[in-house]
Amino acid sequence: MYKSANFSRPVICLSHLRWDFVYQRPQHLLSRFARNANVCFMEEPIFSDAETRLDVSRRENNLRVLVPHISNSELENATEIQREMLDKFIESEKIEDFLLWFYTPMAMDYAAHLKPAITVFDCMDELSAFKFAPPELIENERRLLEKADIVFTGGQSLYEAKKDKHERVFAFPSSIDVEHFRQARTIENEPEEQRSIPFPRFGYCGVIDERMDIELLGNLADLRPEWQFVMIGPVVKIADEDLPRRANIHYLGGKNYQELPEFLAGWDVAMMTFAMNESTRFISPTKTPEYLAAGLPVISTPIRDVVRPYGDQNLVEIASTAEEFAAAGDKLLQMEKAAWLERVDAFLTQISWDKTWFEMTRLIEETIGAETKAASQTV
Repeated sequence: MYKSANFSRPVICLSHLRWDFVYQRPQHLLSRFARNANVCFMEEPIFSDAETRLDVSRRENNLRVLVPHISNSELENATEIQREMLDKFIESEKIEDFLLWFYTPMAMDYAAHLKPAITVFDCMDELSAFKFAPPELIENERRLLEKADIVFTGGQSLYEAKKDKHERVFAFPSSIDVEHFRQARTIENEPEEQRSIPFPRFGYCGVIDERMDIELLGNLADLRPEWQFVMIGPVVKIADEDLPRRANIHYLGGKNYQELPEFLAGWDVAMMTFAMNESTRFISPTKTPEYLAAGLPVISTPIRDVVRPYGDQNLVEIASTAEEFAAAGDKLLQMEKAAWLERVDAFLTQISWDKTWFEMTRLIEETIGAETKAASQTV
C-alpha cells in the first residue's frame, strides 16, 4: 500500500457534500488522511426551526464530521454563524499548522480569513453548471483560486478548463478501490430485493439527478422490454413524477458503499446513461473503473472523461441514442469476456485511491517545502 511520509498535519475540509450521503471522492481521500492525522469534515448548514448549534460526530479513525444547524430565525446571519462556529472549534481543539481543504468555493464566505499552513482546492466538479448553483459561486471560485496553494481536478477535462487559472494545477481523475469491487466477480448470494428481478439485467449505481438522461433511459426500456434496468442510488433534484416508470425499470434506492459489490454481482451489463449537458461536461465518473473492477461490461454516453481513456482503449462501449445503447447491449451480452477482462485488469493496475492519495500528499508536502524555503530566504 502507498504510504506518505508520516503525513500527520491536521486537515480541515469544507464540503458541499455530506459525509453520509454517497461514498465517493471526498470519503476515499479524507479517510486516508484520517489514518494518521486529525481530520475535520465540515458540511454545509442544515436550516430548521430548531436551535442553532454545531453537531460534531466521530467516524472512522481520527475523522470528525461537523454539521452546522442554523435556526431559520438567524438565516440572515448564516455566514457569520458558520465563521464563528469554525473559529471556536479550531480554538477549542487547539488546531494549528493545518491543511485547509476546499471542495466548495462557497465556503470562502466564512473561511477566507483562515491562515492554514497550506490551502488545497480539490475541484471535483464544475459546480457552477449544476442545477440550483448559487449565482455567486463563480466569483467565490475566483477568490478560492487566489487563496489556494495547489489545485487538484477530478478529471482530465476539468484540468484542461482550470490549468490556466492557477500555476499549480494537477489532474487526478476518478480512481478506485479495486479489491472492494472485485468481490463482485465471485459473490453468489445477491440481496433479496434484487433476487426476483429477471435477466438480463442492466444496472446503474450512483446519484440520480439532473446529470441523468431520463428520456434516454425510458426510450431504452421501451426499445428492449425484455431487459431489466436496475437503478441504485438516491434521487436528487428530479421530481418523482418525472422519472421514467416502466415494468422493467427498478428503482432500489440508495445503498451502502459496502453493499454495492453484492448488487453488481447480479448484473449482466453496467450502464451510464448520462445526459450530454453543461452539468456533465467535466465529470469523471468514479463508477467507470468500479464497474470494470466488478467484471462488468459497460455502456456509456460520450462523456469526455469516459471516452478518454476507456472508450479509446475499447474497455467501454460508447453510445449516444437508445438505438445505439440497444445495439451495444446486444453485443456485450454475447461477448466472450476473458480477453477483455485481461485488458481491464491491466488497466486497473495503474490506478487506485491509495496511489492518488499518495501522489496528492507528495505534491502537498513538496509545495509546503518550497514555500517554507522561499519564506526563509526572504528573512
